[in-house]
Amino acid sequence: MHTFLANNRAELIERCRAKVAMRPRRAAAVNQLETGIPMFLDQLERTLAAEENGQQSISERISGKSGGDTQTLSEIGLTAMAHGRLLLDLDYTIDQVVHDYGDLCQAITDLAVEQHAPFDVEEFRTLNRCLDNAIADATTGYSLQRDAVTDASANERLGFLVHELRNALNTASLAVSALERGSLPIAGATGGVLKRAHVAMKSLIDAALNDVRRASPFNVRGIFAVAGFIEDSAMAAALYATASGCTLVAPSVDLKLMIQGNRGALLAALANVLQNAFKFTRPGTEVLLQAAQVDGAIQISVRDHCGGLPAGDTSSVFVPFTQLDRDREGLGLGLSIARHNVEADGGTIHATDVPGEGCVFTISLPSYR
Repeated sequence: MHTFLANNRAELIERCRAKVAMRPRRAAAVNQLETGIPMFLDQLERTLAAEENGQQSISERISGKSGGDTQTLSEIGLTAMAHGRLLLDLDYTIDQVVHDYGDLCQAITDLAVEQHAPFDVEEFRTLNRCLDNAIADATTGYSLQRDAVTDASANERLGFLVHELRNALNTASLAVSALERGSLPIAGATGGVLKRAHVAMKSLIDAALNDVRRASPFNVRGIFAVAGFIEDSAMAAALYATASGCTLVAPSVDLKLMIQGNRGALLAALANVLQNAFKFTRPGTEVLLQAAQVDGAIQISVRDHCGGLPAGDTSSVFVPFTQLDRDREGLGLGLSIARHNVEADGGTIHATDVPGEGCVFTISLPSYR
């Protein structure tokens, strides 16, 4: 059989390519053919040659024992695991991983029948052992890679949840401190901030308990006034301004401006941008919060006095777990969450560097007319 495989190598690969091309959503990619089928054919030929020469230990080192080996991977095992990981990266399903090796087995059998090339029972047993081990290790490699991707995604979603809970708890704590220091009425504006923080935490926890995958914890969409939206944001941000020794400036907004969207999620987005500003702006400076209509869009901007952004692509500040200074408190998720929430409502967010002075974060949302 090993001579048959060597003499018909190109034909077998071409037949596998044709079979793969006939399956839905598949194509015989160059890297698939380089990593999978040709290497398997080489290893199968060497296994058969070793067994023909009575070299059983060499045969098992190349292709593994019958039933596989959980301790040490054979050459076929290592290659098959790499092939399985590759097919996941190419967005193939687990059944397609199995079919890759089934196609080769079918191609060998068909060609042998056509050429009247007889194989003995032991050769077929060796072929089946090699295929069995290759399929097992390919699916293992595929599954390990898929689990790693799933774990990373789950970790990021968990980070988002923890970050938002932490933000809401911090806001509630600041509101309680302000109420205690100033003997303020609980029914006043600061009490309203405290109430909204509690509502936000409840929404986040409810969403987590319901296991709503990738869903925003704030799921109510509607039409709302920009002026009231900015006012609510400014009341919570004023607490952060006091805590950081800075000043918040929020000019009045045209009462006719309206947005249709997810108010809770957008409030969370703007809160993250404002908290980022108060974290980095220099003590004694001001943070400016503005909103206006520009070319049919509502633009909400936050300008700080942080001294400017580090050199490089300003879009990198929105990458999850990115922290650009020595302060490692938190998870570096605030701006990433802000972008996620804004883009979910068809908006955009970008940062503009003002060298030597600070930076401006601008949220742009479709205006409701």
